[in-house]
Amino acid sequence: MIVRKSPSELERMRRSGLLVYQILQELKKMTQEGVTTRDLEVAAEKLVRDAGAKPAFKDYYVPAAGAKYPFVLCTSVNDEIVHGMPSAKRKLKAGDIVSIDTGVQLDGYYGDSAITVPIGEVSEEVKRLLKVTEESLELAIDKVRPGNRLFDVSGTVQNHVESNGFSIVREFVGHGIGTKLHEEPQIPNYVDRRSPNPRLKEGMVLAVEPMVNAGGPESRVLSDKFTAVTKDGKYSAHFEHCVAVTDNGPWVLTRP
Repeated sequence: MIVRKSPSELERMRRSGLLVYQILQELKKMTQEGVTTRDLEVAAEKLVRDAGAKPAFKDYYVPAAGAKYPFVLCTSVNDEIVHGMPSAKRKLKAGDIVSIDTGVQLDGYYGDSAITVPIGEVSEEVKRLLKVTEESLELAIDKVRPGNRLFDVSGTVQNHVESNGFSIVREFVGHGIGTKLHEEPQIPNYVDRRSPNPRLKEGMVLAVEPMVNAGGPESRVLSDKFTAVTKDGKYSAHFEHCVAVTDNGPWVLTRP
């Protein structure tokens, strides 16, 4: 069942979304050569707690892993697609990219967003990967309007990514969000005719999150049971926003 939110609920989701935005902006400033992904984790938890919010990911039970996720952030470096685990041993270096994905619960409502940050100078191909992934998200956001269907969002991501020579991860998708971190509907970044294709209605909130690989679409999960990596070892990029369907068009809750 897809839960539609009232205007007052959307305002509460806006507050959680803006907090996530602020946290990611602070982490982006920190994300430099020599910093560890554990450094980012420690900073993020303090920012969440100081704001009177709860981390959305920490202790979240993940059925596929059969365990609770132990961190506030997912920090996915280079060939890591999603759910990379912060580590004091993972020191960022020039040429790396790191996806920083986090969420909060504030006043009973969730916000969730992700950015991918380059460290120092990265190759032209990696710059293009980041640009195309972020563009695909912006183009998809524009489709989050009453009367459109979910596949309008999914297909927009797929068309932009594949026309630029990159590939879409199939195993991980976006999601609805509200009083739960993951709600219906699931939002693939490609058109899967076997999946539901609901019409978008006012009050729906979608966490749209393209995950795009420089090489092939195939992925595998490491022995830690959480970290998903590209099978061919090529880089992967990830951006995410929470977007409300309104009569005035898309309302991105996770940025000013």
